[in-house]
Amino acid sequence: MSGVRLLVGTKKGAFVLTADGRREKWTVEGPHFGGWEIYHVAGSAADPDRLYASQTSGWFGQLIQRSDDGGKSWAAVGKEFLYDGVPGTHQWYDGTPHPWEFKRVWHLEPSLDDPDTVYAGVEDAALFRSTDGGASWHELSGLRGHGSGQWWQPGAGGMCLHTIVLDPTDSRRMYVAISAAGAFRSEDAGATWKPINRGLVSKYELPDPNAEVGHCVHRIAMHPSRPRVLFMQKHWDVMRSDDAGESWQEVSGNLPSDFGFPIAVHAHEPETVYVVPIHSDSEHYPPEGKLRVYRSRTGGGEWEALTRGLPQRDCYVNVLRDAMAVDKLESCGVYFGTTGGQVYGSTDGGDHWSPIVRDLPAVLSVEAQTLP
Repeated sequence: MSGVRLLVGTKKGAFVLTADGRREKWTVEGPHFGGWEIYHVAGSAADPDRLYASQTSGWFGQLIQRSDDGGKSWAAVGKEFLYDGVPGTHQWYDGTPHPWEFKRVWHLEPSLDDPDTVYAGVEDAALFRSTDGGASWHELSGLRGHGSGQWWQPGAGGMCLHTIVLDPTDSRRMYVAISAAGAFRSEDAGATWKPINRGLVSKYELPDPNAEVGHCVHRIAMHPSRPRVLFMQKHWDVMRSDDAGESWQEVSGNLPSDFGFPIAVHAHEPETVYVVPIHSDSEHYPPEGKLRVYRSRTGGGEWEALTRGLPQRDCYVNVLRDAMAVDKLESCGVYFGTTGGQVYGSTDGGDHWSPIVRDLPAVLSVEAQTLP
């Protein structure tokens, strides 16, 4: 029977949660790297046993961890990053003068077909690639070389490249999102980049309604069967593009708030989308203190609140941008983690929820692997 592995990064370590295809009973392993911030744990689509983790500390710096046995054991790779706090002196940067400073890895995105190839989105915003399982890294400098960097600015969490989306039908096409710069697309495997922000409106941050860059994008999602259709959770507004980001239209519809961080697409229904609204950009908790996932079966515009099994009073947690995921089982599972340390799961596309684990450290990321 197929199974599911959830990879959970938290403020104080990484956890690996596993269940069989019924997803009724879960085992919890961890914390791995206890006491360290694990911004993201990602599994390879090409090899389910290959995992990568971003381990960081303001005191000790950045380290990449790799597992070749599904999280049972780990080995540090790229060790030169551990104590090196001087920007421009290691392989993350090309040595050219710039105002950027390397602080941490926010997001890891393994290649779809090669377990040794993995991309890293970092703060300050830049994109890197490793082709040797994380042992060495090289910047894809065309992104910062685009020429628009002077208009990039930090979001509340820093100037981070937090989303990397790979096109499963074209290995040369990829998307990234930066807070606060916007979304960018490459058609040549990351050599050159084009801003794709037409239709985004950021009236509080950008007085120019036609600004090419500077938008605070929180997350981008795609269904693999329709790689030109993108969904976006922005600083304000939920957006949709049907032309690979060339233009965007708002689909916030009847949401109680169009501010939030994560966005995800159902594994088998390309028009079914999930978001978790929070009250505002200064009040990072659910509207009315009710934890509700919202689902649209129409690709946005019309949304329904999913509440069964979720706390509907006195709940003031947040769900961060990398903390929502779906599995690929026949009855699609949907999962999310909260800053209160809970991980919730639904085995029926969001109709019913139950806590998988409680009282973890604040959850930073959740990834779902469907196991053979």
